[in-house]
Amino acid sequence: MTSTLITGIGELTTNDPDLGRLTDAALVLTDGHVSWVGSASAAPPADQRVDVEGRAVLPGWVDSHTHLLFAGDRTAEFEARMAGQPYTAGGIAVTVAATRAATDAELAATLRRHVAEAAAQGTTCVETKTGYGLTVADELRSARIAAEHADEVTFLGAHLVPPGADPDEYVSLVCGEMLDAVAPHARWADVFCETGAFDEDQSRAVLKAAAAKGLGLRVHGNQLGEGPGVRLAVEVGAASVDHCTYLSAADVDALADSGTVATLLPACDLSTRQAPAPARRLLDAGATVALASNCNPGSSYTTSMAFCVATAVLQLRMTVEEAVTAATLGGAKALRRTDVGHLAPGARADVHVLDAPSVTHLAYRPGVPLTHAVWRKGVRVR
Repeated sequence: MTSTLITGIGELTTNDPDLGRLTDAALVLTDGHVSWVGSASAAPPADQRVDVEGRAVLPGWVDSHTHLLFAGDRTAEFEARMAGQPYTAGGIAVTVAATRAATDAELAATLRRHVAEAAAQGTTCVETKTGYGLTVADELRSARIAAEHADEVTFLGAHLVPPGADPDEYVSLVCGEMLDAVAPHARWADVFCETGAFDEDQSRAVLKAAAAKGLGLRVHGNQLGEGPGVRLAVEVGAASVDHCTYLSAADVDALADSGTVATLLPACDLSTRQAPAPARRLLDAGATVALASNCNPGSSYTTSMAFCVATAVLQLRMTVEEAVTAATLGGAKALRRTDVGHLAPGARADVHVLDAPSVTHLAYRPGVPLTHAVWRKGVRVR
C-alpha cells in the first residue's frame, strides 16, 4: 500500500457530521481512499508527506450536471442573447448538427479537454450526458465515448425532438431502440421536460421506459417557467431535478418532502439572464440542494465549479458553507453516491487544496483562481 500524508491544513472541510470542520488538521490517503483524518499533531506516518502550509482543504467538487461531449460553437447565439434575444431550447439543434458531423476522435478529444480543465479547478467527480446526437448511432457513440472519460453517464436522447421529426414517433424511438442501444453504457436517463422540448406525458413515458431498463432517473425541469418537471421528478423518484429556476410553493414543498435533490445551475441562469433560482426558499424548507456547472456550449459554457459557488453565494443568497456543501456533498447525493463529496475514512481520496486560508475566499475573491493542488482517487492531478 502507498500512503500520502497531507498535513499543515489550516481549515479542513470534511462534510462529515461526526468530524465537521477541523483546524490544524491532516489526512492520510491510502490506495485511493482516505484512511485517516484528525489533528496534524496526531498524524500517523506515511510513505509521502505534503505540507500545505495553512491552506484550506475540502472535498473535490462533484459536478453532477454537465453536457461535455459535443462539437461546434454557439458564440453567435450567446452574443445575440446578450443583445436581448431570449434563450430557447431550440439552439440545441445547432450543436446536434455539429456533433453528428464530428468524428469519434474529435468528440473524445473535446471531452478529455473539458474533463482535464475541470479537474485543474478541483472537480474530481463529473457526470456528463449524451443528447447532442439524437439518432440511435450518434447517441450510442456519445454514451460509449462518455463512459471512457466521465465518472457518470446519463442518457439524454430526450433532449430535443430533432427538426423535422414527428414528436410521438421520436419519443417511441427514444423509449425503444435508442434506449436499448445506450443503456449498457449509461447509469442514468434524463429528459428535458420543458416548453419547446418534451411535455409531461412524453417525459413520463421516457422515464418509465428508462426505469424499466434499470437506469436511474434525472429530470431537466422548471428552467424556462413553472411546469410539471419538479412534480414529475418527485412522482417517479428521480435522484434529481435540475435547473429549478421557477418553482411554485407546491414544488418547494414536494422537494422538501422527497428524496429528490434540487440541482441548481447558477452559471446557466446568469448566462441566460434569468432570475436566480430560489435557493433560499429550498434550503429553508429543508430540501436537499446541489450546485452544478451545466457546462454546455449554449447556455453555460464554464467548467468552473468555484464560479458556480461564488455565484450561488453572491446571487442566490446561499451561505459559503451551504454553497460548498451543495457543490460537493450535494452533488454526490444528486448522483446517489456515498464515496465522494466528503473527506472521512473510507471516502474516495478526492482532495482540493485552496491557495487561501478558508473556503470563504471562494466567494470573497470571486474569479480568482484559488486551486493550489488536487488529488483524484489518491493521485495528484495538479
